[in-house]
Amino acid sequence: MRRINNLVASALVGAAGLSSAHAADPRYPIAYVQTVKITLPSHRSAWENKDFLDCDDVVLTEEDVRYALRRMRRVLWRGYDPEKVDTTGCEGEAFVTFKNGRILAMGIEPTGRIATAEYDAKMKVVAGSSSFYECHPCRDRKMTLLKDALNRADERRLKKLVAEGRLSASEAEFRLKRVRDERDKP
Repeated sequence: MRRINNLVASALVGAAGLSSAHAADPRYPIAYVQTVKITLPSHRSAWENKDFLDCDDVVLTEEDVRYALRRMRRVLWRGYDPEKVDTTGCEGEAFVTFKNGRILAMGIEPTGRIATAEYDAKMKVVAGSSSFYECHPCRDRKMTLLKDALNRADERRLKKLVAEGRLSASEAEFRLKRVRDERDKP
């Protein structure tokens, strides 16, 4: 009986540790957000890949920022590095002001990649506050919202292949239908 109790206790401790490992960053509780200001709703970088997504189709909203604050998970630079991880090259930027006067500058990509820097009330950078985050639920949510934009990007890519003679028009139509059907699956 004692062995079973120890096993159950170990399982509960492990589950508690696992759930806390997947909890949002406690330094930025959503309950203490005073204001969210979108400073740049859509921005393209040198990494933009219009064959995947046109940055003009991506607009950051206050709802996106709040959603990210609830779900973002800190990662190391090597988990964020655009040379090693998928990136769209599109980003929206926002300032989040907390009730304690701290300001969090956020750059959020539709893929759920987030870069942050923290400032004090006088807009001076807090030393060591730059961080990198991943938000897989943000990616799933935003990409679902951007389904039409992704479909247009697929169509542009396939038209380009047809124009170059690398693909027949009927094959392009078949591939486009297959991609769209796959994207529409629940």
